[in-house]
Order: sequence, then C-alpha cells, then structure tokens
Amino acid sequence: MSAIPQPKSSLTQSAYERLKGDLLACRLEPDERLNISELCGALGVSLGAVREALSRLTSEGLVVAEPQRGFRVASISEDELRDLYRTRIEIEALCLRRAIEVGSLRWESNLVAAYHSLSRTPEAAPGHPAHVGDEWLQRHADFHEALVSGGDSPWLMRLRTQLFQQSQRYRRLSVSLAKTKRNVDKEHRELMEAVLARDADRAVALMRDHLQLTTKILLAASRA
Repeated sequence: MSAIPQPKSSLTQSAYERLKGDLLACRLEPDERLNISELCGALGVSLGAVREALSRLTSEGLVVAEPQRGFRVASISEDELRDLYRTRIEIEALCLRRAIEVGSLRWESNLVAAYHSLSRTPEAAPGHPAHVGDEWLQRHADFHEALVSGGDSPWLMRLRTQLFQQSQRYRRLSVSLAKTKRNVDKEHRELMEAVLARDADRAVALMRDHLQLTTKILLAASRA
C-alpha cells in the first residue's frame, strides 16, 4: 500500500517548525545564507513549503528576505541586544502585572510546578560543564512563560513570545557558565514568591533586575 501524501499545510508547518528550531538553537548561524534547494533536500519538502516557512520566519524577525539575493538568518548586534532586552522588560512587566491581577489558582499551581522542574534540572549540558544544557533552557523557557501565562491578553503574549525567542538566540551564542556569577535559582525563586504573593510591584522590579543582569552578562560575553 502506498503512503498517504501529507497535505501541503502539514509539510509547510513541519518545515517551519524544524527551521525555527534550528534558528533558535543557532544551528543556523546569524547572517548565514539560506539555500532553498538545500533546505528542500534536508527537510524533504517542496520548494513552495520552504518558501512559505521562510516567509513566516521573516515576519517573526528570525530570517531576512533580501531582494534578488534570497533569504539569510537575521543578524545579531550589541545595539539590537540592548533594544531587545529594553523592550522585553517593558512587555514582561505588562504581562506580569496582568497575570497577577487575573491569574487563577490553577495558574499558581502550574507556576510552582514549572519552578520545581527548572530547579531540579542541571544547568550544565551533559559532558559540557561550561555550557548551558538544552533541557535547562527548555525548562527555563517554560518557567518564564508560566510566570505570565495567567494573563488574558493574547496580543501581549504573542509579543512576549517573539521577544523571548529572539533573546534565546543571544543566550545560545554567548553564555558560558564558567563566566557567569549569579545565583539564578535564587532569582527565579524570589520571582515566583513575589508572584504568588500577588505583589506586582516587587515582581516587576525583580523581573527587571533579572533581565538587566542577563543583558549585562550577554554583552560581556559578546565582547570576550
């Protein structure tokens, strides 16, 4: 029996998800040219599916479309890093305040569970003690999403997700654990406790400090 062909939409979604994963993990490096024919072969999808996926990623700021030249991975720079984190701080603050205002008991429970999972996950990559591990990065993303997921604004959450994903590219490229001196678990625990206490001002201040310290570390790493 011959295999049932996948719908075009499924193939496009698959290409989009795989490319996005490679971009966020920096397996596709900043400014790297994206050869559509090579991507078709690697992903096992059509030219149209790859083009549609790249167009979606362009709208998210992860890929740049250049007239007559095709697509490339979006650049990174110190100026963009500063702008990205300044903007992220403001959006995270709005999301956090709204979540604290309207979040449910289930949201609180999910936040505690996300923190527990993060705190029990080793930060270092297996076999590479100087580098952050993929599992920790995923648990870290889950925790930060849990902090704000009690809100009720899809627009704010979409903006926040895009900013967070862009910031992950810098973290992947720059940070070596050996060069970071911070008690990140304490920062996360204090953030969680302020949120559970429904203390919006303290939670926002802690989030601001947390992200500003991350910015400082990333800038220092980029200059090393």
